[in-house]
Amino acid sequence: MKSSSINIALASAILLGACASTPAPSDTSSKPTFSSHMTLGDSFLSDFYEYDRELKTPGVLIKKEPLNQSQSNPGAAKNVRLLYSSTDGLNGNRLLPVSGVLFLPEGTAPASGWPLMAWTHGTVGIADICAPSWNGRQDQDRTHLQFWLKNGYAVVASDYQGLGTPGTHPYLATRPEAYSNLDIIRAVQSGDFPVSKKVVLFGQSQGAGAAVATAAHASEYAPDVNIVGVVATGVPYFSPKALVALQESRPPDRVDPMLGYNMLALSLVQRINPEFKLTDYVSEDVLPIARSVQNTCHKDVKARVIEEKLTYNRVFKRPPTEPLVAAFSKMGYPTLKLPVPTFIGTGGQDRDTPPRMQAALVKGACKAGSNIVSKLYPDLDHRGVVPGSTNDSLPFVQSVFAGEEPKSNCGNLPF
Repeated sequence: MKSSSINIALASAILLGACASTPAPSDTSSKPTFSSHMTLGDSFLSDFYEYDRELKTPGVLIKKEPLNQSQSNPGAAKNVRLLYSSTDGLNGNRLLPVSGVLFLPEGTAPASGWPLMAWTHGTVGIADICAPSWNGRQDQDRTHLQFWLKNGYAVVASDYQGLGTPGTHPYLATRPEAYSNLDIIRAVQSGDFPVSKKVVLFGQSQGAGAAVATAAHASEYAPDVNIVGVVATGVPYFSPKALVALQESRPPDRVDPMLGYNMLALSLVQRINPEFKLTDYVSEDVLPIARSVQNTCHKDVKARVIEEKLTYNRVFKRPPTEPLVAAFSKMGYPTLKLPVPTFIGTGGQDRDTPPRMQAALVKGACKAGSNIVSKLYPDLDHRGVVPGSTNDSLPFVQSVFAGEEPKSNCGNLPF
């Protein structure tokens, strides 16, 4: 695939947060503040998100506090905000604080603790004010987590590195997501919480990619974390063929509501390439919108893109091909040989992560020797597959927690 095609295709692929979280209004009383020394996306939310002492070990709970009403999830008896230590997933050589939440079900926990599910969220933006632990979650995510809570599962969810806490969130980079997920699991399992030592990862769209990446990185980063399964719906896979398909679906001269994802992707470029300058690539009249990602959540950036009727050709005076390809290298999986059974649910009407993109991932994982349970829901779209797959994903989760090995259908895939 030629590099010029990769640029537009990658831009298309950034739409996978289209499932992505549209944050709910927060009733947090304190307002964020900004200062010149902060990096891209940074703001001061509250003292809770700040920690200036030395961190010595990843996966350690630093502090906790109750969530307010708008940040809490229906069906949870306890809603707890967490701050914990993790490893910088971009360079891997320093520890930093990361925020997240824990939701505990109603009732009495089993002797072994509530079976633990680790939720990996979709796109919210890179600004700290967009962190789900601060800003709440979209209604569909709240309903989905409520389903699992009512079925007796505890839910832990990282904000991911740099969202809420100091430092720029490396948007869509999978290793930072994986490290953040693995360390919040360690933190709650070693803390004073009634949760199991086993954990299942589950996520949708970008979050589905984060769940797969977390399982793929576990053996080298956190072999002590006992992951027993993965549930992924609308999962992305950045293969050349899939990117060509996405490219064809988004003509560069047509108004494109998904261009907000391109602007978020450029924030990762700036994070990994200090020499990159937006002014070299983004048209002057669009610069204010592109720069607004540092203090505006994705849903509002998307609204500006629609309001201004932006096209790819209008946004970019010069295609940022090479810088985006460098960022793209951070968005993949270290292996498709997944260490645990993995349920992958695909909507046949999915336009965000098309069925053939997901089929390529499933076939690659099967070829690598993974235990894959692949389900196709012909009439469901990218969002609909989340609730539409629970009749299949719930028994899958129950079986892996019970120590059973789900039967793979790699020999009879639905595609």
